[in-house]
Amino acid sequence: MKKNPILLLFVALTFSLTCCQNKSANNDNNQIDGHPAWIMQGNIYEVNVRQYTPEGTFNAFAKHLDRLKAMGVQTIWFMPINPISKLDRKGTLGSYYAVSDYTAINPEFGTMDDFKKLVQTIHDKGMKVLIDWVPNHTGADHRWITQHPDFFVKDSSGKPAVAFDWADTRQLNYKNPVLQDSMVRAMKYWIEDANIDGFRCDVAWNVPAGFWRKSIPELKKMKNIFMLAEGDSTYLPKSGFDAVYPWHMFKMMEKVAKGEKSALALDSINNENEILYPKNTIQMYFTSNHDENSWNHADFGTFPGIIHAPFAVFTQTMKNSVPLIYSGQEEPLLRPLEFFEKDPITFKNFQREKFYKTLLDLRTRNEALAANASFKKIHLGDDKAIYAYVREKGNKKVLVILNFSASEQAVSIKDVTLTGKVHNVFKENEETLSSKEWKMNPWGYAIYEY
Repeated sequence: MKKNPILLLFVALTFSLTCCQNKSANNDNNQIDGHPAWIMQGNIYEVNVRQYTPEGTFNAFAKHLDRLKAMGVQTIWFMPINPISKLDRKGTLGSYYAVSDYTAINPEFGTMDDFKKLVQTIHDKGMKVLIDWVPNHTGADHRWITQHPDFFVKDSSGKPAVAFDWADTRQLNYKNPVLQDSMVRAMKYWIEDANIDGFRCDVAWNVPAGFWRKSIPELKKMKNIFMLAEGDSTYLPKSGFDAVYPWHMFKMMEKVAKGEKSALALDSINNENEILYPKNTIQMYFTSNHDENSWNHADFGTFPGIIHAPFAVFTQTMKNSVPLIYSGQEEPLLRPLEFFEKDPITFKNFQREKFYKTLLDLRTRNEALAANASFKKIHLGDDKAIYAYVREKGNKKVLVILNFSASEQAVSIKDVTLTGKVHNVFKENEETLSSKEWKMNPWGYAIYEY
């Protein structure tokens, strides 16, 4: 029988495509140190849908995807996409975190079909999707309040209790096993129906460890998802979360930026983390997020002007980390966004876009910046000002030098293993590092690849 060359070519191409698809799927299922392999050299970009565009919709945001992909963004975290309660609503539009229905879409943003299409588009571009989840409390008129009143903690009058001092919310009762099962089912819905890749869990520190120990393994059986806890309680990584917030480090970064503490103070937090957390705990480093921007004016207020750059480099290159960029930091956004009203970001200049692209691309291509790559602090000058370290994994090595001071600093490399030909990441050229002393500008920074 004569063989048809066109048919043979078609079969070969089909086999090749299938192999590539299977390899991609297998990579998505791989884990490193108990975490999804895809996050280890990844990054997170937080999207405030309401404020991202004048329209404030999923479809309008989608127009930014190619730009974000080109910038190096790998994982997109959407602030809560659920409907917002109207009872006791704050401001005109209310808080995203006063959810009225866990399995529905905020009509401000579009439809469920719009969101599913957006997730598929993001996946088609090779990126991942996290959604913000609010398990500690609901909005004041969540349907469970009438359908399942026993799902809520009661106040002295027998009514659903307000969570903390957030008058637009009601505290959930995790002593109720039916509530726990209902919450897990709601989370599973988004994995099954929308194919998301993980959750950022709001106020995770106030939800019992028993719930997380039960629910996270169930969710991870469905898909190799990434679980991020808002909180730094040591029980969170022990309960199954992949990553936590580095609040102690962030607060120390603020003090260093103000000149209240020297760069040496950062080592005290590193040492503390080594004691407190399990070895493989990931922390999500940042200079801003939605809370810090709206309430504490970060990063433009906490790391103003040129002070921002070395701290941003720090968040992108530290050990055990996955870095975060908040909506508009690439512009940069130099004001607090309204939380309960419409207040769109104006994207126009993208002055920091190349800066962030350099960092994101470096992390993606160089395994020395993986979350589990080694970290070694080194002495290059005045340790109260110069913070330098080497990240290394396999045959890859990166040297980071940061001047956390408002004065010019002398830098000298004595370790011969760090001298020689290197690639200057920000200058984008090849250099030869020697032991000869040189000066680093106030709030300066440099990264070298070996």
